[in-house]
Amino acid sequence: MDITELLAFSVKNGASDLHLSAGMPPMIRVDGEVRRINLPALEHKDVHRLVYDIMNDKQRRDYEEKLETDFSFEVPNVARFRVNAFNQNRGAGAVFRTIPSKVLTMEDLGLGQIFKDICGYPRGIVLVTGPTGSGKSTTLAAMLDYINENRYDHILTVEDPIEFVHQSKKCLINQREVHRDTHGFNEALRSALREDPDI
Repeated sequence: MDITELLAFSVKNGASDLHLSAGMPPMIRVDGEVRRINLPALEHKDVHRLVYDIMNDKQRRDYEEKLETDFSFEVPNVARFRVNAFNQNRGAGAVFRTIPSKVLTMEDLGLGQIFKDICGYPRGIVLVTGPTGSGKSTTLAAMLDYINENRYDHILTVEDPIEFVHQSKKCLINQREVHRDTHGFNEALRSALREDPDI
């Protein structure tokens, strides 16, 4: 199987994540449980090739220098994925987190009125925290989408990598990805002060 087939299989089976790890068969996380796919164990060179082939030159350099990197990857007509490529004691590894193609609404997520109230505040800071897979990115995407539908503002995001892609509705939305659209968070945040953001 190539990477697009593995990712399509993962999505078809309702997996939140696809795990590739040298010395083990591919695995998917479904309903919170990690399950083996009925395939042979992958060797280091297999995992390395599967992941390396979908990286751009910058991502490859980062991976070689830092032994890990984050990026996003899209399989047309399947889904977008947030990818973390890394090394582990048996060799190369990677986790592909499925990013839903549709931004869920606050109603879809069952978020209370307080979230809509927060989206109406003209200034302040909002911290969304929680363990891996608890819905932090999904919650923030729903909040941005609500603002995008109800206000006339400039939304500027700095992400590593961009997960949910937002289309401008009432708001102007500019999404910047670290290492693609800017050198780093520090530079992007300094520059943001001159980019007239509301959010």
